[in-house]
Amino acid sequence: MAHTAELIAVGTELLLGNIANTDAQMLSKELSALGINVFHHSVVGDNPQRLRAAVEVARTRSDLIITTGGLGPTCDDLTKNVLAECFGKKLVFNREAALRMEAYFKKLHPESGKMTENNYQQAYLPEGCVPFQNDWGTAPGCGFEVDGVRVIMLPGPPSECGPMFRERAVPYLQDWTDGVILSRSLRIFGMGESAVEDQLREHMNAMTNPTLAPYAKEGEVELRLTAKAPTQEEARALLTPAETALIRRFGELVYGVDIPSLEWACLTLLKEKGLTVSVAESCTGGLLSKRFTDLPGVSAVFKGGVVSYWSQVKHDILGVPNDLLFQYGAVSDPVARAMAEGVRTLAGSDLSLSITGVAGPDPDDRGNPVGLVYAAIAGQGETFVRVIHAAGPRERIRTVAASHALDLLRRRLMGLPMEIEKR
Repeated sequence: MAHTAELIAVGTELLLGNIANTDAQMLSKELSALGINVFHHSVVGDNPQRLRAAVEVARTRSDLIITTGGLGPTCDDLTKNVLAECFGKKLVFNREAALRMEAYFKKLHPESGKMTENNYQQAYLPEGCVPFQNDWGTAPGCGFEVDGVRVIMLPGPPSECGPMFRERAVPYLQDWTDGVILSRSLRIFGMGESAVEDQLREHMNAMTNPTLAPYAKEGEVELRLTAKAPTQEEARALLTPAETALIRRFGELVYGVDIPSLEWACLTLLKEKGLTVSVAESCTGGLLSKRFTDLPGVSAVFKGGVVSYWSQVKHDILGVPNDLLFQYGAVSDPVARAMAEGVRTLAGSDLSLSITGVAGPDPDDRGNPVGLVYAAIAGQGETFVRVIHAAGPRERIRTVAASHALDLLRRRLMGLPMEIEKR
């Protein structure tokens, strides 16, 4: 039986555009991987009447309702109250949830260990529900079923919603999946979604088990393979040949399977080889350093970075010769090369990366167009520079530029050609 899900996000801040509804995007992908159709998304403000109306409509057309948000301790957190009322359930105090919250606050505030009284309202859950323990925050989630409609309530913060769904809700839904569902995600850099989809269209349309779906990321593509079988071993046996065929097709453009990011791939390779890296940035303004330092354990391999926005800083700190800056300009191959070599000397790292370019919204004072970027890698007696022509708004250009620098590092560490092969 094919199940139909409806997602209801609760929060006035979503309607006002103050935050993006990334929970819905995440849940749609995860539910699709489970073989559960998502036909409707709704966003409702912190208003009990409007939330009640949305729930009443949802229960007539979907057999799974997932709400996100509105489980917190403040007076506008009304999701549990409204859902319990709609499905004829009382809210009852869950002592275990309360004890967990007390322990969480004691760890968060070891000196006082005090939890304000209003937090206890988070421990009230619909009678007869399956509580979802929240190891990533305070508000527990839950699941229950009434008249053939299953309801799941999850907290709104993405850092809680994602792991709560995967670690708590998915096991609760396992009886709906009629077997085991396994997924593998291949990450591709150096080829756009439309080009990937064009190569795979006929193949994807012909696939039934496993299935294959492309997802566009910022400057890269994720290919999600999903197989369904009675056992994990059988599902894995379906996935393996399809995964092998995709890796063979896209080759060096595949930078990892079931890994989160290019920077994670680079961190792993640097640790394996016992090498260090440093970075010099201009138009990315520290983004490359941030992507490294967002990763736990990166201090073992990342020595540091320099944001050299002005030419004077490129000269004074990184040692870029003034004659190069004068003759070629800051956005150029020679300057990118000198930046990478300069920061490698400054930091004493085995390898180094540099980025200089025009992120926009206007061309630079030499007429270089928006999106022109040079990324370089230096180390072990050789420096290589890649010319990048990125498109889109300023933030996308910066993200793509940082990813190209990381791709250079990955390729150097893996002994791959530094230029991206055209496919």
